[in-house]
Amino acid sequence: MKRFKAVVIGGTGYGGAELIRRLLIHPDVELVRVVAVDHVGEPLGAVHPPLTGRSPLRFENVPPEEAARGADVALLALPHKVSAHHAPAIVAAGVKVVDMSGDFRLRDAVAYERYYGAKHPHPELLGSFVYGLPELNREAIRAARAVASPGCFATTIELALLPLARAGKLAGAGVHVVGMTGSSGSGIAPTAGTHHPVRAVNLKPYKVLDHQHTPEILETLAAAGAPGVQLGFVPVSAPLSRGILATTFVELPADTTVDGVAALYADAYGREPFVRVVRDRTPEVAAVAGSNYAEVGFTLGAAAGGTRTLAIVSATDNLIKGGAGQAIQNMNLMLGVSETASLEDSGPWP
Repeated sequence: MKRFKAVVIGGTGYGGAELIRRLLIHPDVELVRVVAVDHVGEPLGAVHPPLTGRSPLRFENVPPEEAARGADVALLALPHKVSAHHAPAIVAAGVKVVDMSGDFRLRDAVAYERYYGAKHPHPELLGSFVYGLPELNREAIRAARAVASPGCFATTIELALLPLARAGKLAGAGVHVVGMTGSSGSGIAPTAGTHHPVRAVNLKPYKVLDHQHTPEILETLAAAGAPGVQLGFVPVSAPLSRGILATTFVELPADTTVDGVAALYADAYGREPFVRVVRDRTPEVAAVAGSNYAEVGFTLGAAAGGTRTLAIVSATDNLIKGGAGQAIQNMNLMLGVSETASLEDSGPWP
């Protein structure tokens, strides 16, 4: 079987570290180059200690379009507003692209400018990247040359709501979410909000009702069959290095039953390799941290005022299923290899 060649562009961040780690153990893909603008010439282990001695590769500062030449796939772990300048030329050169930034997730240039704070340099390409949520778009991803991998909060919340959207339970509904996230989601560069002495003893909401994943979630729910959703999302910085726990609230008709809801989630995820629907406990971060697995569980409240509140709890590792692991999952689909290759490990406990 052919061994594909991959390059990682943007390899010194936490997402880049996970991409490299997974590619180095991949049975069907060879990592041939890691590009970065810092730590140039240094071995991978100098930046990511667990990779010490695992590869002779060093960080190279090469223009992304040149770095991707001769590769089968380029995985972009570049910041928002940077990836948009490089991804189009790589795709045009015939190299498949999985982009982990938010630059090609949205279809609406106005929404992009509002939530990312800049005009998109290639608005004509918005909508041309397949949205990389395998649980929704698997067949389109298989055929794609360019995939926009979802955001971490977006993945976690979309997995909570996707079965309801597909069943027609969410069109025009009001949805409320509180999501807590680990500090690695803010990237490798320390800031006042991610400084450990403050973060370790704190819970702090931020971007209340204005997080950049909001339009991404709404577009995805609409594509799944739920247009017009009204989403109120409050993200919270939590004293964790990695992991997301989201609690999503939806009002459903009073005649909704537990068995009916359970059937929707079983039907949606019963054959999914990386989504576990848990019934005997609640989803938790420690159960998925370090892995590409997501957990989803729900509780249905008592009928009151003609409705019943459904509380859905979902958990992911923001760097893996919410980031690099999902990018690898998308890459596997695009290359036609096993979807689970290099992603099957369950993660540590605790």
